Amino acid sequence: MNLFEKFDIDSNNQLLYDIAFTHGSYATLHDLDYTYERLEFLGDSVLNIIVSEYLYNKYPQYEEGMLTKLRANYVCQNALIYYSHELGLQDYLKVAADESNLTHNEVLSITADIFESFLGAIFLDQGMEFAKDYISKYVFPHIDEEKVFFRDYKSAVKEYGDAEELEITYQMINEYGVPHDKTFFISILIDGEEMGIGKGKNKKEAEQAAAKIAIEKLNIRCF
Repeated sequence: MNLFEKFDIDSNNQLLYDIAFTHGSYATLHDLDYTYERLEFLGDSVLNIIVSEYLYNKYPQYEEGMLTKLRANYVCQNALIYYSHELGLQDYLKVAADESNLTHNEVLSITADIFESFLGAIFLDQGMEFAKDYISKYVFPHIDEEKVFFRDYKSAVKEYGDAEELEITYQMINEYGVPHDKTFFISILIDGEEMGIGKGKNKKEAEQAAAKIAIEKLNIRCF
């Protein structure tokens, strides 16, 4: 289906949407002077402010720390990938590289990116109210049903360590793979005792995986 019909957009500047779905590989191949990255930057900020306002109004009893944790769940990469797939945004992506030549991590990253770049285009073309309406249709329902996209195991372990006066550290065990597709193994130490080894496509992901193992061993509640 036509993008503008699908999302009921009466566009004032259709080029913005071409830009929003143009990956760097496609831009290089076709000698274009734009990619979706600037719109992704803008869309990230727009998403954060709209979600922040909604959470602020929805949960007047929550302090800043809890609101920050909630927002992280609905604007994290896992959430963006979910929204993007749910809306079929990948169908409009312009990428020169065959998907089989992209790593799994690259495909996921691009899928998340275009949700934000599309939002950036909507904001510039249609304004903030339209952008809010778009997010209210496709993101707010997941907030209302309290869908979990991301659990911050590292923060939960840190809070436990602070409360119990225990030192929490992470140690690189190993890494392998080519620069654009590495795998990391990182251990979590609590007062010097290894409590788990996590694996991930980046250091943060491996640390979260290690923290998750520690959480389960220590039976710590994690939001």
